[in-house]
Amino acid sequence: MSEIRAIHLEHHGAYGAPRVRAELRARGQRINRKRVTRLMRVNHIVGRHLRKRKRTTIADRTAPPAPDLVTRDFTADTLNTRWCRDITYLAVGAKWLHLATVIDICSRKVVGWSITDHMRTSLVTEAIEMAVAARGGRVRGVVFHTDRGAQYSAAAFAEVCRRHGIRRSMGRIGSSYDNALTESFFQGLKRELLQGRRWTSKAKTRLELFCWLSYYNRRRRQSALGYLTPAELEQQTDHGTYAVTRRVKPGVHTRGSTSAPQSRACRRCA
Repeated sequence: MSEIRAIHLEHHGAYGAPRVRAELRARGQRINRKRVTRLMRVNHIVGRHLRKRKRTTIADRTAPPAPDLVTRDFTADTLNTRWCRDITYLAVGAKWLHLATVIDICSRKVVGWSITDHMRTSLVTEAIEMAVAARGGRVRGVVFHTDRGAQYSAAAFAEVCRRHGIRRSMGRIGSSYDNALTESFFQGLKRELLQGRRWTSKAKTRLELFCWLSYYNRRRRQSALGYLTPAELEQQTDHGTYAVTRRVKPGVHTRGSTSAPQSRACRRCA
């Protein structure tokens, strides 16, 4: 029971029974999921749950759309073949910050992000430039799936994709199922980091987001990856040892600047 409490505390109360069990198994403990669920229930240890979300996509209905090259099949056998993205709002006092991300569908790793206090197209172009740099520029042919928001329909965004040889893909207007993977990612972010908290400092918010994104990539176990972390998955993929098939089923909704903050890292990054 002490190890379960320690894991739950270590992950800031975010982990429910499945991820707690996966963490125990990664540490060499052989334990049944039902037993973990029972122990957590009787000791009143609960993972975080998310309330109803706010719609953030504002479509540009006048811009010509790119074709849908993903068609709700959020799987990829290798890295740097399919990426997806989204934007979310973050309340900071009476104002807002905006977070744009780029996720590699194969590993679920956040390979690029941008945090700004505006919704101009540079919000998303900075995120994709960070992703290109993180992958060493070897991204020609990558399919980048987005919604039809105005930022992703802009000529400046299309030009960045063309310059790097990235193929644009767009889902339908108003369909969260066409963007299920990033919808699920932002639900996790809001449930584990944002829910029940209020920030008044943009600098503090940026630092907390950077720390959580680092934690997500390096330490947060993903059910879609067989409870590996994105970093573990990429390491196994590089070594040719990863062979688990992952899929977000069609019709199932699984729910600033790009530079890192220069202040000291929080405990979550460790």
